[in-house]
Amino acid sequence: MKLPKFVQVHQRFEAPVVEDIGITTEAEVARMIDQAGMSSGASVAVAAGSRGIMHIATIIKHTVDALHNEGMKPFIVPAMGSHGGATSDGQLRVLNNYGISEATMSCPIRSDIEPELIGETGDGLPVYIDRNALSADHIVIVNRIKPHTDFAGDIGSGLMKMMAIGLGKQKGASFYHGSVFEYGFEHMITTVSAVVMKKTPVAFGLAIIENAYDQTAHIVGVPVDGLEQKERELFQLANRLMPRLPFEDIDVLIVDEMGKNISGTGMDTNIIGRRMQDFEPEPVSPQILRIVVRGLTPESEGNAVGVGLADFTTQRLVNQINHHYTYINSITGMGPQKARIPVYFDTDREVIEAAFSTIGMKVPESGRAVRIKNTLHLGEVAISETLMDEIADRDDLEVRASLSPLPFDHSGTLVALS
Repeated sequence: MKLPKFVQVHQRFEAPVVEDIGITTEAEVARMIDQAGMSSGASVAVAAGSRGIMHIATIIKHTVDALHNEGMKPFIVPAMGSHGGATSDGQLRVLNNYGISEATMSCPIRSDIEPELIGETGDGLPVYIDRNALSADHIVIVNRIKPHTDFAGDIGSGLMKMMAIGLGKQKGASFYHGSVFEYGFEHMITTVSAVVMKKTPVAFGLAIIENAYDQTAHIVGVPVDGLEQKERELFQLANRLMPRLPFEDIDVLIVDEMGKNISGTGMDTNIIGRRMQDFEPEPVSPQILRIVVRGLTPESEGNAVGVGLADFTTQRLVNQINHHYTYINSITGMGPQKARIPVYFDTDREVIEAAFSTIGMKVPESGRAVRIKNTLHLGEVAISETLMDEIADRDDLEVRASLSPLPFDHSGTLVALS
């Protein structure tokens, strides 16, 4: 099959950057300690999640350091729902994969998958929280704010979601995901987190916002009083700074890798325009006819939730799947459809040719195609020859190379996108 030629282009995005992660983190934490009236000698549970947040280990470390500087006794708790196979040891391994360990953080990490019941919402939904966090004098929530992969709203992933689903562990996450069929995601997150803030010693949140190049754009301390309103404001900023594909109408999207360190759904649904979430509408754009995903990141530990968002994949990715981890996560999230295995072939060449053979009456060579490393890194992408005519008048795209065929090696494997 004659496939289209591709050219690498650089996407220009608005991209503020925090110049010194450590200094900024410690300054914001110190400001929040003073504002919350936290005292020397107090124990503090620092909630750390499992998403692929750039500099997360550095941010957690300097949060711990700032607490130590004020004479407090910090420890870390995993706040990641059912990730890590929904086991205490599995969640420790997930943190360790991100560079968060007792040795690197200079404080204890206490992981217990069994949460405590602390009350219920006005809808009668039970509210659970990590028992180690509950035992502390104070809780500090550290998380990135970004659009959610399961729904569109005025909030998304962030501090409130970590309080609800992350600290709720597998038991809470399962209840909450089930409740969205009745009440919707945004209602569930706001009502559950409101109970957590009322019933537990949450002192403040540390909100992280990243730019489109996966760099830290803002680190903001958020007091517990007014946290919901502040998070809504920060969500609008995060939404404006997130990356996007360079085109809205695509025949074939080639994704080199997916994974839990990239997105909760392996591939960010806001980027690929596919949500596959019961009772939630599909995104209006982009419109992508076929999606090919080639591999799974090692950091995912075999959790391939989101592979079902693709149309085609490789035998290599299928071999990487830990079905136990994948199924626990997909069932807890009430999204078993996202764990379905797409059509797969032995080699990248076979998979990509199969995708191009299903784009209708167009000859494959004229297909509108984009290739990306993953949905987190969209600064450098490759576009097919047909799309070249559409970038001439765009100042947000810069051609970085000349047109060339897709670089397959002798075994039919696609060479990595530089």
